[in-house]
Amino acid sequence: MKNVTIIGATGFGGLGLIEILLRHPGFKIKQLVARKDVGMKINEVFPHLTGFCEAVVEDPENIDYSGIDLAFFSTPDRAGMTLIKQFLDKDIPVIDFSGDFRFNDAEVYSGYARFKNMKDEHLCPDVLQHAVYGLPELNAEKIKTAKIVGNPGCFAISLILGLLPAVEKGIIKTDGIICDGKTGVSGAGKNPGEANFYPQRYENINTYREGKHQHIFEVENLLNSRSKTPVNILFIPQIIPMTRGILSTIYASLTANTDTKEVLEIYREYYKDKPFVAVTDKSPGTADVKGSNRCIVRPMIDEKTGLFFATSVIDNLLKGQSGNAVQNANIIFGFDEKTGLDVPAFYP
Repeated sequence: MKNVTIIGATGFGGLGLIEILLRHPGFKIKQLVARKDVGMKINEVFPHLTGFCEAVVEDPENIDYSGIDLAFFSTPDRAGMTLIKQFLDKDIPVIDFSGDFRFNDAEVYSGYARFKNMKDEHLCPDVLQHAVYGLPELNAEKIKTAKIVGNPGCFAISLILGLLPAVEKGIIKTDGIICDGKTGVSGAGKNPGEANFYPQRYENINTYREGKHQHIFEVENLLNSRSKTPVNILFIPQIIPMTRGILSTIYASLTANTDTKEVLEIYREYYKDKPFVAVTDKSPGTADVKGSNRCIVRPMIDEKTGLFFATSVIDNLLKGQSGNAVQNANIIFGFDEKTGLDVPAFYP
């Protein structure tokens, strides 16, 4: 049994970890840490946990490093980098949910930070060399021995899994990919801001951060490392009046004539050994993945225009966050990737 600490335990990401780890046979929650709700029992913050987890939320100043095998940082940008050295010095691996460790180069991180209008100086650049981008479908071998795993952004996971086979196999032109992504309100976290209060969100949909969403920086960074030609993406995210789920639609021109049958074969072969990616020839919806760690991808060629088109759906709080993090943790400790995660979507 491996002991874990969850830092940022009272947000949606921390809650997702708690819910998964309570059913995981290989992990035990040793400590819950957060800056908010300190001193409260976690079931006072989330009443549905009563009888399942009633641990007291501790202040970050009171982290108990003894006997910890792994730390999850469900924290915002620039929070993890202020605490990580204490864990690395004690040889405790870290899985971080923010953008702090999605890049293993300080210059690349600076580009991401500027893209997000943050300070561009990384507070511990010397440890970035140990960071691995936490996409299990691509980096499982590196994750096995990683000291730091940068869990990808939710939109990034959906877009990368939708694009990766097409980019690697060179079947699409990469200089003008167009993506849009629809996300539920939970992606904004527990403090979503005035724009997402119920009266202003209900029966309302809008675009935001058009062409400037921070996740596209990591998508292009990852895909450029796998592509023979430069990747340039226009991404338009949209927020819709739904609690959870992401549906991404992707459009690109082909490099050569092909058809849907051939593209489906390419995608199915690429993901054949990836337990949480399903390739389909039907239209997927967010209800098909709600509450699961699955990503469903439908690639096709539009007969009328000859354009490549792909749909990718995930639960933003699971495959887009906590579920993917536990999948990474399973890889680090040699558990089957599916342990604690092999559950169907809940429906309706």
